[in-house]
Amino acid sequence: MNFKAHYSVLPSPTDLEIHHLGPDLSEGALPALFYFASSGEESMMKDPYNQPARFFAESGFRTFSFTLPRHGPGYNTKDAITFWAQEIADGKPLIQDFIIKACQNIHYLEDQKIIEPTKLAVAGLSRGGFMAVHLAACYPKLKIILGFAPMVRLAYLPEFQALSPHLDLVTLVDQLIDRELRFYIGNRDMRVGTAESFKFIETLAEAGYQKGYRSPTAELVIRPSIGHQGRGVLKILTENIAMLFLFPSCHIGR
Repeated sequence: MNFKAHYSVLPSPTDLEIHHLGPDLSEGALPALFYFASSGEESMMKDPYNQPARFFAESGFRTFSFTLPRHGPGYNTKDAITFWAQEIADGKPLIQDFIIKACQNIHYLEDQKIIEPTKLAVAGLSRGGFMAVHLAACYPKLKIILGFAPMVRLAYLPEFQALSPHLDLVTLVDQLIDRELRFYIGNRDMRVGTAESFKFIETLAEAGYQKGYRSPTAELVIRPSIGHQGRGVLKILTENIAMLFLFPSCHIGR
C-alpha cells in the first residue's frame, strides 16, 4: 500500500467482516463512507475498483466495506451474478440477508464510536451500487448515495430476465426522496443500461417533487463509455462527498 491510510479487518457482530480503510481508530468517530464493489478487501485495496474508497480515506475520513454475496476467496467473481439470480429465483433472501447484516455492522460501528452517525455516505460500483441503494433505503442515516454504473433494473441483465421486479431500485423510491443521490454511468453502457439509470433518476426526482421538494436532489452524470460493453468511464470524481461533509450546506452537485 503506497498511500497514507491504514487497512484492517475489524471485529464484527455478524459473519460479515468489516473491512476498514482510513485513519487509525484511536482518532475516534469520523465521517464514513460504506463502499461496495466486490469482496471487502478488493473494494478497499484493488485498483481501479477502490478509487472512491482510496480518495475518501486519503481525505482523512473512514471507508468501510462488507464482502458482497458469493465474492471473496474461493469464489469466481464472474459467476456471482448467476448465483444471485438462482438464489433469488429460488425465493432465498440473498439481498435481504446482506442488508440486515450490513445494518447490524453499521449499528456496531456507531456504538463503538468509530463513525460519526450524522455524516454517513454509501456508494457502490455496478452490483455494489445496487446493494448500496438497498442499504440506504433501509438505513436512513445514510444521507448521501453514489452509484457508479449501478445495476438498476435486474431484468435488464440476461441472468435476471425471468425474475419479477420486486427488487428493482425503483421500488425503493419512497425511502430515498430526502437523500442526496448521484449516479455515474457511461453513455453506452450495455451491461446495466444507460437508460435504466436515467429512468430511475427521473422517477426519483418526480417523486421528490410531488412530495414538496422543489429541487429534488437526484442527479445523473453521463460520461463517455470505454471498454467492454461500455462499462468503463473516465476517472470517477468523488470530491463532492468530502466537500459535503466539510461544508454541510453545500449541495452534492455544486
